[in-house]
Amino acid sequence: MEKVLLDTDIGSDIDDAVCLAYLLAQPRCELLGITTVSGEPMARAKLASALCKAASKNVPIYPGAASPLLVAQRQPNAPQAARLDRWEHDTDFPRGQAVEFLRQTIRTHPGEVTLLAIGPLTNVALLFAVDPEIPALLRRLVMMIGWFTNRPPHADPGEWNALCDPHAAAIVYRTPVAVHRSVPLDVTKQVTMPAAEVRERFQAGVLGVVRDLAEVWFTRYNRITFHDPLAATTIFDDQICGFQRGTVQVDLASEQTMGMTRWTPGGTEHEVALEVNPQAFFTHYFSVFADVTTRR
Repeated sequence: MEKVLLDTDIGSDIDDAVCLAYLLAQPRCELLGITTVSGEPMARAKLASALCKAASKNVPIYPGAASPLLVAQRQPNAPQAARLDRWEHDTDFPRGQAVEFLRQTIRTHPGEVTLLAIGPLTNVALLFAVDPEIPALLRRLVMMIGWFTNRPPHADPGEWNALCDPHAAAIVYRTPVAVHRSVPLDVTKQVTMPAAEVRERFQAGVLGVVRDLAEVWFTRYNRITFHDPLAATTIFDDQICGFQRGTVQVDLASEQTMGMTRWTPGGTEHEVALEVNPQAFFTHYFSVFADVTTRR
């Protein structure tokens, strides 16, 4: 069993819900708790609760930081919360306790917890600042963040999670962790699924909830990119992605480049995914759902 804490901005991109569904179905995952981050963290907590109830799992959920450390908020709302009235969910959550919950949980299980961060890193940066011993007590930190290779000309300066709170990302990357793993945008963009196939394959149980939430996403986009689920699956299968060690820095020098992630190979501080086997990923992802075939 892998002890996992999930920090998520569920409710914006649909991939957070796709990721949480996987963790709830993964038989090797002991999901110790969920913290939410970014605008409307309470609504995001309700969305997490809806998935947990659909999976018949009782997981502690704590709304976290609503705003980034220093920059303006880029995602003030959780659009998928518009579908909450269709699904049972809790409405009352502890307030102002997310960072302390993470701290106490990690201290209760020293050297055993994987912290999976799939949103802006505000909560994680606050956690590391409040208790500087926490990073050494983690088993590993796994993040969906960054854009390190294959950047097209005139591309946006960075990846969304880094852009939403660049100062938090910089704090987290400057902090040593035993395993400091990043699964970046240039790799996750290789695992996508068109809306029609999502509607066909996401049917029963918790995947049915995800399918319903995805209809909000599909009003703007015609496919899902499995950014966050890819990061999650690497916790349980190291062969899905190919990793290389190096050093990551987050640019804070100017407004034009703030949030850009730069990776230099050859160091040892950070582990970055450089390649993915899409077939292996999809086979692994759907294998945890008993009522979904793995054919693709």
